[in-house]
Amino acid sequence: MRDPALDRAIGAAGGVRALARAVGVSQPAISNWKRVPADRVLSIEALTGVPRTELRPDLYPDDAPVNGAILLADSARPIDEIDEARAREYELVGALLWRTPTAEALDALRGLRGDASPLGMAHLALAEAAAETTPEAVRSEFFELFIGVGRGELLPYASYYLTGFLHERPLALVREDMGKLGIARVERVGEPEDHIAILMDVMANLIRGNFAAEGVAEDGFFARHIRPWGERFFADLEIAKAAKFYKAVGRVGSLFLEIETQAAGLPS
Repeated sequence: MRDPALDRAIGAAGGVRALARAVGVSQPAISNWKRVPADRVLSIEALTGVPRTELRPDLYPDDAPVNGAILLADSARPIDEIDEARAREYELVGALLWRTPTAEALDALRGLRGDASPLGMAHLALAEAAAETTPEAVRSEFFELFIGVGRGELLPYASYYLTGFLHERPLALVREDMGKLGIARVERVGEPEDHIAILMDVMANLIRGNFAAEGVAEDGFFARHIRPWGERFFADLEIAKAAKFYKAVGRVGSLFLEIETQAAGLPS
C-alpha cells in the first residue's frame, strides 16, 4: 500500500509521470515506491510542497529544529534590541535557504517593512518578490538552485566554496565547534553541518546566548565559518540563472553579511 504522503506528493506534482520527469527517474520506479526513498525526500519536498516531516517522519521528526541541529544545553541570556534584530536576520535568511517557504511564510514576507538604508531597501525588494511569486514557483526555483537532477546550480556549503569539494576540512571545523557548544545534527538528517542555513541558525543562537562554550563566541564563529565565503555565496545567489525570488534573498544576505563583517572589524 502506498504511503498517503507519497500520494499527496504525486497529486501535487500532477501525477506519476509528472513527478518522475521532475525528479529524473522512470515512471515505473515512482509507481513501485511504497514511500519516498530517503535520497529523494528533499527533492520531492521542494517540488511538491509536501513537508519532509510528512514524507518521511522516521527521518525528519516533526519536532526537529528547522536547521537540522539540536540544542543539548540551554544557557539563554538577556539580549538587547540590536542583537535581537541581528538574530532575527540570521534566522530569516537561514530559514529561506533551508527549505522552500510555505504559502504562510510568503504571506509574512509580503509584510516586511524597510527604510532608506540599503538593507531596508533590500527588505522591501524581498517583500515585493514574495508578492510576485507563488509557492509553486518558489518550489521549482528552490529545486533548480539547490537540489536539481544530480545537483543544483549552487552548493551552499563552506567546504565547497573554500576547497572546491564537499565534506572537507571546513566541515570538520564546524563539527568541532558545534561539539564544543554541545549541539549536533539530528540523527539521519542528510545535510552536512557546513550548510549556510545551519551556520546562520547557529549564529542566531549564539547571539541570543542559547549556545555557549569556552572558546566559541559569536565573533569567532562568524570569522571562522561564515566570513571567508558567505558574501561570495550570496553574491552568486543574486546572479544565479534560476534565481528570481531568491535573487532578493541573495541581496538581503549580501548586505547583511557586509554589515556584520564591518561591525566585526570595529574596535571592541
